[in-house]
Amino acid sequence: MPIIQENIKRRGLIFVISAPSGTGKTTIARSLMSLDDHISFSISVTTRQPRPGEVDGLDYYFVSREEFKSMVESDQLLEYAEVFGNFYGTPKAQVENALSQGEDLLFDIEWQGHNQLASSARDDLASVFILPPSKKELFNRLQLRNSDSATTIQTRMNHVNFELSHWHKYDYHIINRHLDESVDKLYSILKAERLKKARRIGLANFVGELVREEVKELIINED
Repeated sequence: MPIIQENIKRRGLIFVISAPSGTGKTTIARSLMSLDDHISFSISVTTRQPRPGEVDGLDYYFVSREEFKSMVESDQLLEYAEVFGNFYGTPKAQVENALSQGEDLLFDIEWQGHNQLASSARDDLASVFILPPSKKELFNRLQLRNSDSATTIQTRMNHVNFELSHWHKYDYHIINRHLDESVDKLYSILKAERLKKARRIGLANFVGELVREEVKELIINED
């Protein structure tokens, strides 16, 4: 009699989170990862300077514009985009390696990167757009972050409507009023996406073994 598998092999997924700057997507993303051992940040390459506390190879791979251009020209990036004067991109090799091992990658990227992934890796993609409860709250959060100048904050606020115009291209939407509630919703989405038939590549084998399983004795209680 075949042994029924307890763990069904699956392909990992590309889990994209996008939002206007200051909405809280990075905080939500880090909170999600603390709940699950099988999802990790996809580490992007970027030409921007590190913020206080950021570590090369952990938060981003910080490269020069020349190095970034070389990566683009040699087709090493799955997606890339320019955001507020700096370039960001995702190395192809690290993504395919993780997905093939059944590990999920969390992408904290802007709408441009999401659009490219939707074109090149739609079957592996699940995307969530995080919305602020109001523009006033968004402005307050940008100020509290204390990492941008007043000019940069104003630039980001001026850009909000344009970023919001892409909301409809995403699979799911969360209004980030309360952090814990938003994290719970995001985790629910992740768990549901993992159960999709197309990703559970070992499901056919499991069903086949289930069909072949023989039950030698079947006792029916008629009471």
